[in-house]
Amino acid sequence: MPVLRQLPRWAWFGGGVLAFIAGIVNAAGYMGFRHQSITNLTGSASLFGVALGTGDSGEAWHWLLSIGAFVLGAVVSGMIVQQSTLQLGRRYGVTLVLESILLFAAVPLLHQNDSLGLYLAAMGAGLQNGMASTYSGMVFRTTHVSGMFTDLGIYIGQRLRGLTVDTLRVRVCVLVIVTFTLGSAAGALLFPALHERTLLVPAALTGLCGLGYTLYRRRAPADA
Repeated sequence: MPVLRQLPRWAWFGGGVLAFIAGIVNAAGYMGFRHQSITNLTGSASLFGVALGTGDSGEAWHWLLSIGAFVLGAVVSGMIVQQSTLQLGRRYGVTLVLESILLFAAVPLLHQNDSLGLYLAAMGAGLQNGMASTYSGMVFRTTHVSGMFTDLGIYIGQRLRGLTVDTLRVRVCVLVIVTFTLGSAAGALLFPALHERTLLVPAALTGLCGLGYTLYRRRAPADA
């Protein structure tokens, strides 16, 4: 995994923070009025297929819009960041601030049980996942952990067979799984008190991360 060995500390830290944020967002989605996942598409794609199979056009449109919003976020991320090579000067801060704006905008809509809030939050998740995948060469996927659990299981199996395992990749899997889970726990703790306003926490965190990254890149050397 040569890409992993090129990642600076700020990228590792950022990957963990982003996974934590995604965990909060997803927990708020599950505990909200539609009880739906926001940050990954596996369940959404399945429910879209179920709606098609049962002829429920209203649900089919909802899940199609949810999926489309996530993909649109990834598209916008690709347009902003543009390159897959990690570089401190890339506009990751712009992507994070945009995600923050989308999450803030989603809160009042979700408070009114308006599905448009879910679409805005899904677009924010797509932005984040696209950005993290871009800056890490698709090593970090911070909004879902199915791939991480799969990779971890493969590496454990290889190790049990006595094969050499890249421990750095194992560390990535553990980092994302643990921080995403902790974020979900934090979201569950916050939701009874804040309800849909729980999303204000990840909205503020992504905004602070975006501003913090912008300040860091201006002070750090270009090859950091």
